[in-house]
Amino acid sequence: MMTSFSHVLTHATLATGCLFLVGCSSPRPWPESPLYETPNNDPNWEAPTSKEEAMEAMAGHYAHYDVVAYDGDTPNGPLSTFVISYGFTDLVIENGELVEYDCFCRAEYKANQNFTTTFPDEATQAILPRSAIVDVFQENGAWKLFRPATPTLIGIDGNPDVPLTMNPDDPLINDDDNDGKPGVTVFVNLFGLIEGEIYLARREIFQNDVTLYSDGSLRGTVIDDSEQLVIGASLDILNTPNNPDQWHDPGLSPIILIPIPRDIDSCEELLANRDSLFPAEPEF
Repeated sequence: MMTSFSHVLTHATLATGCLFLVGCSSPRPWPESPLYETPNNDPNWEAPTSKEEAMEAMAGHYAHYDVVAYDGDTPNGPLSTFVISYGFTDLVIENGELVEYDCFCRAEYKANQNFTTTFPDEATQAILPRSAIVDVFQENGAWKLFRPATPTLIGIDGNPDVPLTMNPDDPLINDDDNDGKPGVTVFVNLFGLIEGEIYLARREIFQNDVTLYSDGSLRGTVIDDSEQLVIGASLDILNTPNNPDQWHDPGLSPIILIPIPRDIDSCEELLANRDSLFPAEPEF
């Protein structure tokens, strides 16, 4: 998320970029929080009266949209970033439990400084989270769903339930995006002039806390604790450790699940309907 797939530029990267280029732009501030307002419930809505009814109301096929905000520091000022993820979430009742299945289509990257980062769809779609039994409960009259973390590896094999290696020569590193380079590849453009590639392995660790609304949507926040290893890069200035922290304001890391017909099941269809399903992406 569906989280942080491409927050890869580092303190050293931006420092070096500013040494070579004159006039690095001033960092732009965070937008106002929260990014999106939640809808008002229909006053005539008959909300579930039991956990079983709530599970039945939540079970379904959803278009998934989430934003995760990250924060860091550079010589040019604060490095604020959004990673925006698109995909599908399915909630299925199995043996009396509500189980969540997720898959991803695309990740977009927005920063408050003058660079661009591209994480190819092939790499995003290679992230395959494990299913998770979710907790359904009532709080202050609202029905909520909590998805616990199910750590998932990308760019490396092994046990996802142990911390990620920090050894760039680890023999378990693979080529999950099948581009002939180690790990998964992120493409970087610094200040419109310098292009490069960064090769990553990641341990994706995310949790979701959402509320059921009368329109059938589930909306809330993402908590991301992912771990990242920089395996290498096409330029020395990009080959430096980096693992930024999520920004503390939950209003800047929202998740929105919109119920959709089950026959909308391809990334092409989802992205073609992006504007009718979701609000505009945040901008700095």
